Amino acid sequence: MTLYLKYRPKNLDELDLKSVSESLKKILSQKEIPHAFLFSGPKGTGKTSAARIVAKVINCMDLKEITPCDKCEQCTSITKGSNLDVIEMDAASHRGIEDIRILRDAVKLAPVSGKKKIYIIDEAHMLTTEASNALLKTLEEPPKHVIFILATTNPEKLIDTIRSRTTLIAFNKATVDEITNSLKRVAKAEKIEITDDGLKIIAKVADGAFRDGIKILEQVTSENLNLNQKSLEEYLFHSKDYDLVKFINLVIDKEIKKALTEIENMMQKGVEIENFCKLFMSYLQKSLLAKNGIASGPEGLRPGGVTDEMPNLSQDDLIKLSELLNVAYSQIPESPIESLPLEIAIIKWVGEKEGGSDKEDPEIKKDEPAPAELKVETSNPNDMLLINNETWKNILALVKPVNASVEALLRSSKPISYDGKSLTLGVFYKFHKERLENAQYRKLVEDMAEKVLHSPTRVCCTLVDLPPKKIIEEVKVETVLTEGKDPDIIKAAEEIFSN
Repeated sequence: MTLYLKYRPKNLDELDLKSVSESLKKILSQKEIPHAFLFSGPKGTGKTSAARIVAKVINCMDLKEITPCDKCEQCTSITKGSNLDVIEMDAASHRGIEDIRILRDAVKLAPVSGKKKIYIIDEAHMLTTEASNALLKTLEEPPKHVIFILATTNPEKLIDTIRSRTTLIAFNKATVDEITNSLKRVAKAEKIEITDDGLKIIAKVADGAFRDGIKILEQVTSENLNLNQKSLEEYLFHSKDYDLVKFINLVIDKEIKKALTEIENMMQKGVEIENFCKLFMSYLQKSLLAKNGIASGPEGLRPGGVTDEMPNLSQDDLIKLSELLNVAYSQIPESPIESLPLEIAIIKWVGEKEGGSDKEDPEIKKDEPAPAELKVETSNPNDMLLINNETWKNILALVKPVNASVEALLRSSKPISYDGKSLTLGVFYKFHKERLENAQYRKLVEDMAEKVLHSPTRVCCTLVDLPPKKIIEEVKVETVLTEGKDPDIIKAAEEIFSN
């Protein structure tokens, strides 16, 4: 049996969230118990465990005040999940109106052996509108022998009429101290030798969920890790694989190329970008609090060299960067390329800090003209579509971490027209044009262009004459020396090696 199931709370006193424990004690001490509860809160905070405890308090055959005996037939069968009068239903897989109609017919039947029939409906917000309305009728006029316990992580998705007919019990996100205390109880019972600092590290990673904290404790124990703070940080945060202080300083100093390279290196080492982004955001939060006179609490993970307040960033800078990272963090789980949202956030922030493209790009030589700004008038004379040097650089910057060879090919081309749907690139060499027209490469460029231009974009290529001043830089050798004796390849190579 996993540790989480083994140490599941068995009575109200064992509930890890004391606010929930006190609320339920007061309610269950009354003569009249509500016929419908709504347990609302984040995952892993004990909603289902609390629902089973309520069921035991109601049906226990040897109840002492409001503490179930945990020995009678009712208590033991509820704990095992085999009690015929306590029906647990997952609304995520039984969300339709037919499922609720079956439930409405079943509630009319008297309990088999308990005092009450108790229906625990998990993820209640997943019910369809039709199913919710069908359930509402039963909640309004339930049989006296029935009690409903609805559990949800998204109460706002429930229809108002259902929420208004239930007694709300709020399960707040657990604090680090609450999770640490829960882990201490498990560690002591299992005779696991781990420091308080080590437990706190696990509690922070659990992100407010008791269940996740115990699962992590079980995982690190099973892998025979040294359970001190340093070893746990390295294991849980891959901190050996990146230098957060260095990365933060690169962002502050607007070293965009180096920052993007660091992200690429982290990806190659298997670092979870979502966790890294979260850590970065936690430092920004602490800095914002510090700038407003609030010292950071003991829960922060602060690597050497990072102070609470970042002196090189103003409060407005911190807010803008935090907003961009918040968007990136929310997009990472759905992104086909894990690192892309973070890369876009960094590029956007550096662009905003530089006020557009006033600052000279160190990657473009002084005697080389920047790609021309393209202006295309639309049907609305006040609406103008633009691709300027900064926009083109952003597209290149997004392509490079994914495929550096394609980015090198793009540097030997330039945007020459854009109508809001199609982006035409002028390419200087036939070989490069053929490579960019490869379906896989073209799809990559189109995806990145869409991210920057905020519109689905089709990329077309056409051959153009080489400009008076070369703008080709560091084209990868393997992109030009792998196709035999094509004169375009030889010419490209000559241009590269003559720089």
